[in-house]
Amino acid sequence: MKNRQGNIIPFYDKENVDKQSLPNIVVSSSESQQRIQQLQTFVDDLMIKGIDYGLIDGFSKPTLLKPGAEKLCDVFGFSKTADVVYRIEDWEKGIFAYEVKMTFIRKDNKIIETEGLGSCNSKESSFQQQNPYSIVNTVLKMAKKRALIDAVLSATRSSGIFTQDIEDFPKRPTRNQHADKVTKAQLQMIFNIIDEMNLQTEVAKEIMKMSFNVDRSKDLTRSQASDFIQDLLALKEVRS
Repeated sequence: MKNRQGNIIPFYDKENVDKQSLPNIVVSSSESQQRIQQLQTFVDDLMIKGIDYGLIDGFSKPTLLKPGAEKLCDVFGFSKTADVVYRIEDWEKGIFAYEVKMTFIRKDNKIIETEGLGSCNSKESSFQQQNPYSIVNTVLKMAKKRALIDAVLSATRSSGIFTQDIEDFPKRPTRNQHADKVTKAQLQMIFNIIDEMNLQTEVAKEIMKMSFNVDRSKDLTRSQASDFIQDLLALKEVRS
């Protein structure tokens, strides 16, 4: 503190800053680039479009789905724990909300790598047409999934490859209420294909919502159901 300027007292002389006191880059640019390339190679070679991640029209980066997030968690050597840090359970009004913290711990040294947060509540648009008392577990699972993806994107530094979770995208226009509804035969075919692939129900729902902004298969139009069946058949062919 060599001088005063009015009432301002500088903490240091800017012209003689000890440059050694500034933080150093601990990872070289070449090593950083190598890590990014290894991650991209893993995504290209071992992650499956439509199961581990999905593409949405209008967005350059794919969105990370739950199976893909778990796959990245495993390959990076993280164990995970989930804790509900905040909850609202109003059984009289039918309002339920949860905030979950997902903690990643490195398996090699037991050090905490990162923490992710995710929240969900029964007032979200996706649940407006459903009985709030029948979706309590679904709301909790959604909060947990969002926390998982938040932690994965942070711990693996993969936000440059994947974008935010699908629920945060702008919603597409609602479907034509006068369009022909999905037929029973189409629904049965959808269920059969999903069973044949041993595809997790929640993954199928995410694909459906990502493509058509529909939460339940019975809310598909006949045209949407036809497109969904073709998508599932194409995915089945790729997997086989």
